[in-house]
Amino acid sequence: MERYDLVVIGAGPGGYVAAIRAAQLGLKTAVVEKDKPGGVCLNWGCIPSKAILTSAELYESIKEGEHFGVKVQGLSFDYGQVIKRSREVAERLAKGVEFLLRKNKIPLLAGSGSLEGKNRVVITTADQGAQQVEADRILIATGSGERSLPGLAIDGKYVLTSREALIDTEVPEAILIIGGGAVGVEFAYIYSAFGSRVTIVEMEPQILPGVDGEVARELERIFRKKGIEILTSTRFQSVEKFPGRVEVTLESNGDLKHRTANKVLVAVGRSPLSSGLGLESLGVEFNRGYITVNERMQTANDAIYAIGDVNGPPLLAHAASEEGVAAIEFMTGNRDTALDHLRIPACIYCQPEIAVIGLSEEQAQARGYDVKIGKFPFRALGKAIAAGHEEGFVKLVIDKTYGEVLGCHIIGHGATDLIAEAGLARTLEATTAELSGTVHAHPTLAEAIMEAALAAEGRGINF
Repeated sequence: MERYDLVVIGAGPGGYVAAIRAAQLGLKTAVVEKDKPGGVCLNWGCIPSKAILTSAELYESIKEGEHFGVKVQGLSFDYGQVIKRSREVAERLAKGVEFLLRKNKIPLLAGSGSLEGKNRVVITTADQGAQQVEADRILIATGSGERSLPGLAIDGKYVLTSREALIDTEVPEAILIIGGGAVGVEFAYIYSAFGSRVTIVEMEPQILPGVDGEVARELERIFRKKGIEILTSTRFQSVEKFPGRVEVTLESNGDLKHRTANKVLVAVGRSPLSSGLGLESLGVEFNRGYITVNERMQTANDAIYAIGDVNGPPLLAHAASEEGVAAIEFMTGNRDTALDHLRIPACIYCQPEIAVIGLSEEQAQARGYDVKIGKFPFRALGKAIAAGHEEGFVKLVIDKTYGEVLGCHIIGHGATDLIAEAGLARTLEATTAELSGTVHAHPTLAEAIMEAALAAEGRGINF
Protein backbone atom coordinates (compact mmCIF):
# COMPACT_ATOMS: atom_id res chain seq x y z
CA MET A 1 0.00 0.00 0.00
CA GLU A 2 1.39 3.39 -1.05
CA ARG A 3 2.01 5.77 1.84
CA TYR A 4 2.06 9.58 1.63
CA ASP A 5 2.80 12.42 3.99
CA LEU A 6 -0.45 14.03 2.82
CA VAL A 7 -3.49 12.96 0.81
CA VAL A 8 -5.83 15.71 -0.40
CA ILE A 9 -9.42 14.74 -1.22
CA GLY A 10 -10.67 17.17 -3.86
CA ALA A 11 -8.76 18.90 -6.67
CA GLY A 12 -10.60 22.22 -6.66
CA PRO A 13 -8.99 25.61 -6.07
CA GLY A 14 -8.44 24.70 -2.42
CA GLY A 15 -7.21 21.15 -2.91
CA TYR A 16 -4.84 21.52 -5.83
CA VAL A 17 -3.28 24.72 -4.46
CA ALA A 18 -2.77 23.07 -1.07
CA ALA A 19 -1.21 20.02 -2.74
CA ILE A 20 1.25 22.15 -4.71
CA ARG A 21 2.23 24.11 -1.59
CA ALA A 22 2.73 20.82 0.26
CA ALA A 23 4.99 19.52 -2.52
CA GLN A 24 6.97 22.76 -2.42
CA LEU A 25 7.56 22.19 1.28
CA GLY A 26 8.77 18.64 0.72
CA LEU A 27 5.69 16.59 1.58
CA LYS A 28 5.01 13.46 -0.45
CA THR A 29 1.50 14.33 -1.61
CA ALA A 30 -1.32 12.79 -3.62
CA VAL A 31 -4.68 14.23 -4.72
CA VAL A 32 -7.94 12.28 -5.00
CA GLU A 33 -10.56 13.60 -7.44
CA LYS A 34 -13.71 11.94 -8.78
CA ASP A 35 -14.32 14.53 -11.52
CA LYS A 36 -12.04 16.76 -13.56
CA PRO A 37 -9.25 18.70 -11.82
CA GLY A 38 -10.25 22.23 -10.92
CA GLY A 39 -13.33 21.35 -8.94
CA VAL A 40 -16.72 23.04 -9.11
CA CYS A 41 -15.21 26.52 -9.52
CA LEU A 42 -13.27 25.76 -12.65
CA ASN A 43 -15.65 23.26 -14.25
CA TRP A 44 -19.13 24.27 -13.04
CA GLY A 45 -18.88 27.71 -11.47
CA CYS A 46 -16.45 30.61 -11.52
CA ILE A 47 -14.77 30.03 -14.86
CA PRO A 48 -17.53 28.96 -17.27
CA SER A 49 -19.95 31.51 -15.82
CA LYS A 50 -17.40 34.30 -16.35
CA ALA A 51 -16.95 33.21 -19.96
CA ILE A 52 -20.72 33.46 -20.46
CA LEU A 53 -20.83 36.82 -18.66
CA THR A 54 -18.12 38.11 -21.01
CA SER A 55 -20.25 37.16 -24.02
CA ALA A 56 -23.28 38.86 -22.46
CA GLU A 57 -21.31 42.04 -21.77
CA LEU A 58 -19.90 42.07 -25.31
CA TYR A 59 -23.34 41.61 -26.85
CA GLU A 60 -24.81 44.35 -24.66
CA SER A 61 -21.95 46.71 -25.53
CA ILE A 62 -22.34 46.14 -29.27
CA LYS A 63 -26.10 46.81 -29.02
CA GLU A 64 -25.21 50.22 -27.57
CA GLY A 65 -22.42 50.81 -30.09
CA GLU A 66 -24.18 53.54 -32.06
CA HIS A 67 -23.79 55.89 -29.10
CA PHE A 68 -20.02 55.41 -29.47
CA GLY A 69 -20.08 55.90 -33.23
CA VAL A 70 -19.98 52.17 -34.02
CA LYS A 71 -22.88 50.99 -36.19
CA VAL A 72 -23.69 47.31 -36.57
CA GLN A 73 -26.43 45.94 -38.78
CA GLY A 74 -28.10 42.58 -38.37
CA LEU A 75 -26.66 41.94 -34.92
CA SER A 76 -27.59 38.53 -33.51
CA PHE A 77 -26.19 35.95 -31.12
CA ASP A 78 -25.65 32.20 -31.06
CA TYR A 79 -26.19 31.12 -27.46
CA GLY A 80 -25.13 27.60 -28.28
CA GLN A 81 -21.72 28.97 -29.26
CA VAL A 82 -21.65 31.05 -26.06
CA ILE A 83 -22.06 27.85 -24.04
CA LYS A 84 -19.64 25.90 -26.25
CA ARG A 85 -16.90 28.50 -25.74
CA SER A 86 -17.47 28.50 -21.97
CA ARG A 87 -17.00 24.72 -21.86
CA GLU A 88 -13.82 25.00 -23.95
CA VAL A 89 -12.44 27.55 -21.50
CA ALA A 90 -13.20 25.27 -18.55
CA GLU A 91 -11.68 22.26 -20.32
CA ARG A 92 -8.50 24.16 -21.10
CA LEU A 93 -8.02 25.22 -17.51
CA ALA A 94 -8.82 21.75 -16.15
CA LYS A 95 -5.99 20.40 -18.30
CA GLY A 96 -3.83 23.21 -16.92
CA VAL A 97 -4.45 22.06 -13.34
CA GLU A 98 -3.62 18.49 -14.34
CA PHE A 99 -0.35 19.74 -15.82
CA LEU A 100 0.49 21.67 -12.63
CA LEU A 101 0.02 18.53 -10.54
CA ARG A 102 2.29 16.53 -12.88
CA LYS A 103 4.85 19.34 -12.86
CA ASN A 104 4.98 19.15 -9.07
CA LYS A 105 5.12 15.33 -9.14
CA ILE A 106 1.76 14.96 -7.39
CA PRO A 107 -0.17 11.80 -8.35
CA LEU A 108 -3.81 12.41 -9.30
CA LEU A 109 -5.82 9.43 -8.06
CA ALA A 110 -9.12 9.20 -9.93
CA GLY A 111 -12.18 8.22 -7.91
CA SER A 112 -14.27 9.08 -4.86
CA GLY A 113 -12.25 9.34 -1.67
CA SER A 114 -13.40 8.29 1.79
CA LEU A 115 -11.62 7.58 5.06
CA GLU A 116 -11.18 4.18 6.66
CA GLY A 117 -9.41 5.25 9.80
CA LYS A 118 -7.67 8.56 10.28
CA ASN A 119 -4.66 7.55 8.17
CA ARG A 120 -6.23 5.50 5.38
CA VAL A 121 -8.07 6.69 2.26
CA VAL A 122 -10.17 4.42 0.06
CA ILE A 123 -10.50 5.55 -3.57
CA THR A 124 -13.52 4.06 -5.33
CA THR A 125 -14.36 4.11 -9.03
CA ALA A 126 -17.41 2.74 -10.80
CA ASP A 127 -15.45 0.49 -13.17
CA GLN A 128 -12.16 -0.27 -11.41
CA GLY A 129 -13.24 -1.06 -7.88
CA ALA A 130 -11.29 0.38 -4.96
CA GLN A 131 -7.71 1.06 -3.98
CA GLN A 132 -6.29 2.17 -0.66
CA VAL A 133 -3.50 4.53 0.31
CA GLU A 134 -2.15 5.59 3.68
CA ALA A 135 -1.25 9.11 4.80
CA ASP A 136 0.13 10.81 7.89
CA ARG A 137 -2.38 13.63 7.30
CA ILE A 138 -5.52 13.99 5.23
CA LEU A 139 -6.89 17.27 3.88
CA ILE A 140 -10.61 17.42 2.98
CA ALA A 141 -11.31 19.85 0.14
CA THR A 142 -14.52 18.44 -1.31
CA GLY A 143 -16.30 21.79 -1.75
CA SER A 144 -20.04 22.30 -2.00
CA GLY A 145 -23.01 21.53 -4.20
CA GLU A 146 -26.09 23.39 -5.38
CA ARG A 147 -29.04 23.65 -2.99
CA SER A 148 -32.72 23.60 -3.79
CA LEU A 149 -35.94 24.18 -1.84
CA PRO A 150 -38.80 21.87 -0.84
CA GLY A 151 -41.22 21.63 -3.77
CA LEU A 152 -38.56 22.63 -6.29
CA ALA A 153 -37.35 19.40 -7.82
CA ILE A 154 -34.53 20.03 -10.28
CA ASP A 155 -35.48 18.50 -13.63
CA GLY A 156 -32.97 20.22 -15.94
CA LYS A 157 -35.75 21.38 -18.24
CA TYR A 158 -38.11 23.68 -16.38
CA VAL A 159 -36.30 23.95 -13.04
CA LEU A 160 -32.53 24.46 -13.10
CA THR A 161 -29.65 25.19 -10.78
CA SER A 162 -26.55 27.02 -11.95
CA ARG A 163 -25.03 23.69 -13.00
CA GLU A 164 -27.78 22.98 -15.54
CA ALA A 165 -27.86 26.63 -16.62
CA LEU A 166 -24.17 26.46 -17.53
CA ILE A 167 -24.87 23.90 -20.26
CA ASP A 168 -28.38 24.96 -21.27
CA THR A 169 -28.20 26.31 -24.84
CA GLU A 170 -31.66 27.94 -24.75
CA VAL A 171 -32.37 31.54 -23.81
CA PRO A 172 -35.90 31.47 -22.38
CA GLU A 173 -38.38 34.20 -23.21
CA ALA A 174 -38.99 34.59 -19.48
CA ILE A 175 -37.09 33.22 -16.48
CA LEU A 176 -37.78 33.49 -12.76
CA ILE A 177 -34.69 33.36 -10.55
CA ILE A 178 -35.22 32.31 -6.94
CA GLY A 179 -32.39 33.83 -4.91
CA GLY A 180 -30.90 37.29 -5.28
CA GLY A 181 -27.36 36.48 -4.16
CA ALA A 182 -24.23 36.48 -6.30
CA VAL A 183 -25.27 33.57 -8.54
CA GLY A 184 -28.79 34.93 -8.95
CA VAL A 185 -27.77 38.41 -10.04
CA GLU A 186 -25.04 37.13 -12.37
CA PHE A 187 -27.50 34.92 -14.25
CA ALA A 188 -30.10 37.69 -14.15
CA TYR A 189 -27.65 39.91 -16.01
CA ILE A 190 -26.79 37.16 -18.53
CA TYR A 191 -30.39 36.33 -19.42
CA SER A 192 -31.47 39.98 -19.48
CA ALA A 193 -28.57 40.92 -21.79
CA PHE A 194 -29.64 38.18 -24.23
CA GLY A 195 -33.27 39.31 -24.20
CA SER A 196 -35.06 37.30 -21.52
CA ARG A 197 -37.72 38.84 -19.30
CA VAL A 198 -36.17 38.31 -15.86
CA THR A 199 -37.69 38.25 -12.38
CA ILE A 200 -35.53 37.93 -9.25
CA VAL A 201 -37.19 36.64 -6.08
CA GLU A 202 -35.32 37.25 -2.81
CA MET A 203 -36.66 36.44 0.66
CA GLU A 204 -34.49 39.09 2.39
CA PRO A 205 -35.33 42.83 2.28
CA GLN A 206 -32.56 43.49 -0.26
CA ILE A 207 -30.87 41.62 -3.07
CA LEU A 208 -27.32 40.58 -2.25
CA PRO A 209 -28.01 39.97 1.47
CA GLY A 210 -25.00 40.85 3.57
CA VAL A 211 -23.61 43.33 1.04
CA ASP A 212 -23.44 47.02 1.99
CA GLY A 213 -26.96 48.43 1.71
CA GLU A 214 -26.01 51.33 -0.55
CA VAL A 215 -24.33 48.96 -2.99
CA ALA A 216 -27.32 46.61 -3.06
CA ARG A 217 -29.74 49.50 -3.64
CA GLU A 218 -27.59 50.84 -6.48
CA LEU A 219 -27.56 47.47 -8.23
CA GLU A 220 -31.32 47.16 -7.76
CA ARG A 221 -31.81 50.59 -9.33
CA ILE A 222 -29.62 49.69 -12.31
CA PHE A 223 -31.27 46.29 -12.79
CA ARG A 224 -34.74 47.83 -12.72
CA LYS A 225 -33.55 50.28 -15.37
CA LYS A 226 -32.62 47.25 -17.50
CA GLY A 227 -36.17 45.93 -17.11
CA ILE A 228 -35.40 43.26 -14.52
CA GLU A 229 -38.23 42.77 -12.03
CA ILE A 230 -37.02 42.47 -8.42
CA LEU A 231 -39.26 41.08 -5.68
CA THR A 232 -37.62 41.36 -2.25
CA SER A 233 -39.09 40.10 1.06
CA THR A 234 -40.73 37.44 -1.09
CA ARG A 235 -40.74 33.66 -0.67
CA PHE A 236 -41.29 30.78 -3.06
CA GLN A 237 -44.47 28.81 -2.36
CA SER A 238 -45.04 26.39 -5.21
CA VAL A 239 -44.51 25.72 -8.89
CA GLU A 240 -46.79 24.08 -11.43
CA LYS A 241 -45.42 22.85 -14.74
CA PHE A 242 -47.18 23.03 -18.09
CA PRO A 243 -45.90 22.38 -21.62
CA GLY A 244 -43.41 25.17 -22.31
CA ARG A 245 -44.03 27.15 -19.13
CA VAL A 246 -44.22 27.15 -15.35
CA GLU A 247 -46.64 28.92 -13.03
CA VAL A 248 -44.95 30.04 -9.82
CA THR A 249 -46.74 31.08 -6.65
CA LEU A 250 -44.92 33.48 -4.31
CA GLU A 251 -45.73 34.97 -0.92
CA SER A 252 -44.89 38.47 0.30
CA ASN A 253 -46.12 39.83 3.63
CA GLY A 254 -49.07 37.45 3.61
CA ASP A 255 -50.09 38.23 0.03
CA LEU A 256 -49.80 35.71 -2.79
CA LYS A 257 -48.26 36.65 -6.12
CA HIS A 258 -48.21 34.65 -9.33
CA ARG A 259 -45.64 34.74 -12.12
CA THR A 260 -45.44 32.85 -15.40
CA ALA A 261 -42.07 31.93 -16.89
CA ASN A 262 -40.53 29.40 -19.22
CA LYS A 263 -37.96 28.32 -16.66
CA VAL A 264 -37.06 28.68 -12.99
CA LEU A 265 -33.44 29.04 -11.91
CA VAL A 266 -32.82 28.07 -8.28
CA ALA A 267 -29.96 30.11 -6.79
CA VAL A 268 -30.49 29.75 -3.05
CA GLY A 269 -26.96 28.93 -1.99
CA ARG A 270 -24.81 25.86 -1.63
CA SER A 271 -24.50 22.85 0.68
CA PRO A 272 -21.21 21.36 1.92
CA LEU A 273 -20.17 18.03 0.39
CA SER A 274 -19.19 16.53 3.73
CA SER A 275 -21.24 13.33 3.88
CA GLY A 276 -20.09 9.91 2.74
CA LEU A 277 -16.47 10.61 3.67
CA GLY A 278 -16.38 8.43 6.78
CA LEU A 279 -15.63 11.38 9.03
CA GLU A 280 -18.34 10.88 11.62
CA SER A 281 -16.72 7.78 13.10
CA LEU A 282 -13.36 9.56 13.40
CA GLY A 283 -14.43 12.24 15.86
CA VAL A 284 -14.75 15.03 13.28
CA GLU A 285 -17.36 17.60 14.32
CA PHE A 286 -19.93 19.34 12.14
CA ASN A 287 -22.04 22.50 12.22
CA ARG A 288 -25.06 22.41 9.87
CA GLY A 289 -23.15 20.01 7.65
CA TYR A 290 -19.97 22.10 7.54
CA ILE A 291 -16.84 20.52 8.97
CA THR A 292 -15.72 22.34 12.12
CA VAL A 293 -12.07 23.44 12.09
CA ASN A 294 -9.80 25.59 14.23
CA GLU A 295 -7.66 28.49 12.99
CA ARG A 296 -5.14 25.96 11.68
CA MET A 297 -7.86 24.37 9.48
CA GLN A 298 -7.56 21.29 11.70
CA THR A 299 -10.58 19.21 12.73
CA ALA A 300 -11.19 17.62 16.10
CA ASN A 301 -9.13 14.71 14.74
CA ASP A 302 -5.59 16.09 14.64
CA ALA A 303 -4.65 14.10 11.50
CA ILE A 304 -7.54 15.50 9.45
CA TYR A 305 -7.83 19.03 8.06
CA ALA A 306 -10.60 20.70 6.03
CA ILE A 307 -10.53 23.77 3.79
CA GLY A 308 -12.80 25.70 1.47
CA ASP A 309 -16.57 25.49 1.11
CA VAL A 310 -16.76 22.26 3.11
CA ASN A 311 -15.69 24.06 6.30
CA GLY A 312 -18.12 26.96 5.88
CA PRO A 313 -18.31 30.56 4.64
CA PRO A 314 -16.94 32.43 2.87
CA LEU A 315 -17.73 30.09 -0.03
CA LEU A 316 -15.13 31.59 -2.35
CA ALA A 317 -12.54 29.91 -4.55
CA HIS A 318 -9.72 32.23 -3.52
CA ALA A 319 -10.64 31.77 0.15
CA ALA A 320 -10.28 28.01 -0.34
CA SER A 321 -6.86 28.52 -1.93
CA GLU A 322 -5.67 30.70 0.94
CA GLU A 323 -7.04 28.28 3.51
CA GLY A 324 -5.23 25.46 1.70
CA VAL A 325 -1.91 27.28 1.84
CA ALA A 326 -2.50 28.18 5.49
CA ALA A 327 -3.33 24.56 6.42
CA ILE A 328 -0.15 23.24 4.79
CA GLU A 329 2.04 25.91 6.35
CA PHE A 330 0.55 25.27 9.79
CA MET A 331 1.03 21.51 9.56
CA THR A 332 4.67 21.94 8.45
CA GLY A 333 5.55 24.59 11.04
CA ASN A 334 5.94 27.36 8.47
CA ARG A 335 3.14 29.56 9.80
CA ASP A 336 1.92 30.83 13.14
CA THR A 337 -0.63 33.49 12.16
CA ALA A 338 -4.27 32.70 11.49
CA LEU A 339 -5.84 33.66 8.18
CA ASP A 340 -7.84 36.91 8.47
CA HIS A 341 -11.04 36.39 6.50
CA LEU A 342 -11.75 40.13 6.62
CA ARG A 343 -8.84 40.51 4.22
CA ILE A 344 -10.43 38.25 1.62
CA PRO A 345 -12.37 40.09 -1.10
CA ALA A 346 -15.72 38.95 -2.50
CA CYS A 347 -16.62 39.68 -6.12
CA ILE A 348 -19.80 39.58 -8.20
CA TYR A 349 -19.41 39.66 -11.97
CA CYS A 350 -22.67 41.01 -13.35
CA GLN A 351 -22.52 44.45 -14.95
CA PRO A 352 -21.95 46.66 -13.12
CA GLU A 353 -19.54 44.50 -11.15
CA ILE A 354 -19.45 44.49 -7.36
CA ALA A 355 -16.44 43.91 -5.13
CA VAL A 356 -16.13 44.20 -1.38
CA ILE A 357 -13.51 43.64 1.28
CA GLY A 358 -13.49 44.14 5.02
CA LEU A 359 -16.32 45.62 7.07
CA SER A 360 -19.45 47.33 5.83
CA GLU A 361 -20.52 50.61 7.39
CA GLU A 362 -23.12 48.77 9.50
CA GLN A 363 -20.66 46.08 10.61
CA ALA A 364 -18.01 48.61 11.59
CA GLN A 365 -20.49 50.59 13.68
CA ALA A 366 -21.72 47.39 15.35
CA ARG A 367 -18.12 46.64 16.35
CA GLY A 368 -17.84 50.00 18.07
CA TYR A 369 -15.73 51.88 15.55
CA ASP A 370 -16.14 55.63 15.16
CA VAL A 371 -16.73 55.52 11.42
CA LYS A 372 -16.35 57.99 8.61
CA ILE A 373 -17.12 57.37 4.96
CA GLY A 374 -15.28 58.32 1.79
CA LYS A 375 -17.37 57.98 -1.34
CA PHE A 376 -16.75 58.83 -4.97
CA PRO A 377 -19.12 58.26 -7.93
CA PHE A 378 -17.84 57.01 -11.27
CA ARG A 379 -19.98 59.65 -13.03
CA ALA A 380 -17.41 62.24 -11.85
CA LEU A 381 -14.41 60.28 -13.20
CA GLY A 382 -12.85 61.12 -16.55
CA LYS A 383 -12.00 57.55 -17.58
CA ALA A 384 -15.44 56.25 -16.61
CA ILE A 385 -17.19 58.97 -18.61
CA ALA A 386 -14.94 58.46 -21.64
CA ALA A 387 -15.50 54.69 -21.52
CA GLY A 388 -19.24 55.00 -21.00
CA HIS A 389 -19.22 53.28 -17.61
CA GLU A 390 -20.58 56.00 -15.35
CA GLU A 391 -22.77 53.95 -13.02
CA GLY A 392 -21.67 53.06 -9.50
CA PHE A 393 -19.24 54.33 -6.91
CA VAL A 394 -16.39 53.53 -4.55
CA LYS A 395 -17.19 53.61 -0.84
CA LEU A 396 -14.48 53.44 1.82
CA VAL A 397 -15.31 52.68 5.45
CA ILE A 398 -12.72 54.39 7.63
CA ASP A 399 -11.79 54.29 11.31
CA LYS A 400 -12.08 57.98 12.18
CA THR A 401 -9.56 57.69 15.02
CA TYR A 402 -6.59 56.41 13.01
CA GLY A 403 -7.71 56.75 9.40
CA GLU A 404 -7.35 52.99 8.78
CA VAL A 405 -9.31 51.47 5.90
CA LEU A 406 -11.79 49.08 7.52
CA GLY A 407 -13.63 48.18 4.35
CA CYS A 408 -14.05 48.99 0.69
CA HIS A 409 -17.21 48.55 -1.37
CA ILE A 410 -17.21 49.10 -5.12
CA ILE A 411 -20.01 48.87 -7.64
CA GLY A 412 -19.07 49.73 -11.19
CA HIS A 413 -17.19 48.60 -14.25
CA GLY A 414 -13.88 46.96 -13.34
CA ALA A 415 -14.76 46.67 -9.65
CA THR A 416 -13.42 43.12 -9.37
CA ASP A 417 -9.98 44.29 -10.48
CA LEU A 418 -10.01 47.58 -8.56
CA ILE A 419 -10.61 45.79 -5.24
CA ALA A 420 -7.01 44.50 -5.25
CA GLU A 421 -5.74 47.94 -4.25
CA ALA A 422 -8.09 47.99 -1.28
CA GLY A 423 -6.97 44.46 -0.43
CA LEU A 424 -3.36 45.61 -0.27
CA ALA A 425 -4.44 48.55 1.87
CA ARG A 426 -6.13 46.15 4.29
CA THR A 427 -3.05 43.90 4.42
CA LEU A 428 -0.75 46.85 5.15
CA GLU A 429 -3.28 48.47 7.53
CA ALA A 430 -3.07 51.51 5.29
CA THR A 431 -4.81 54.79 6.02
CA THR A 432 -6.64 57.25 3.80
CA ALA A 433 -3.57 59.48 3.99
CA GLU A 434 -1.51 56.74 2.34
CA LEU A 435 -4.15 55.97 -0.29
CA SER A 436 -4.69 59.61 -1.17
CA GLY A 437 -0.93 60.21 -1.11
CA THR A 438 -0.34 57.48 -3.70
CA VAL A 439 -0.15 58.99 -7.18
CA HIS A 440 -2.70 57.32 -9.44
CA ALA A 441 -2.35 57.50 -13.22
CA HIS A 442 -4.85 59.66 -15.09
CA PRO A 443 -7.23 58.83 -16.62
CA THR A 444 -7.93 55.51 -14.88
CA LEU A 445 -10.81 53.95 -12.99
CA ALA A 446 -8.43 53.41 -10.05
CA GLU A 447 -8.46 57.17 -9.42
CA ALA A 448 -11.88 56.61 -7.84
CA ILE A 449 -10.20 54.92 -4.86
CA MET A 450 -7.84 57.86 -4.39
CA GLU A 451 -10.75 60.30 -4.70
CA ALA A 452 -12.78 58.33 -2.13
CA ALA A 453 -9.82 58.53 0.27
CA LEU A 454 -9.60 62.29 -0.30
CA ALA A 455 -13.35 62.59 0.34
CA ALA A 456 -12.95 60.74 3.64
CA GLU A 457 -10.37 63.31 4.67
CA GLY A 458 -12.64 66.20 3.74
CA ARG A 459 -10.46 67.35 0.88
CA GLY A 460 -12.14 65.91 -2.19
CA ILE A 461 -11.10 67.52 -5.46
CA ASN A 462 -13.20 66.24 -8.36
CA PHE A 463 -16.58 65.86 -6.71
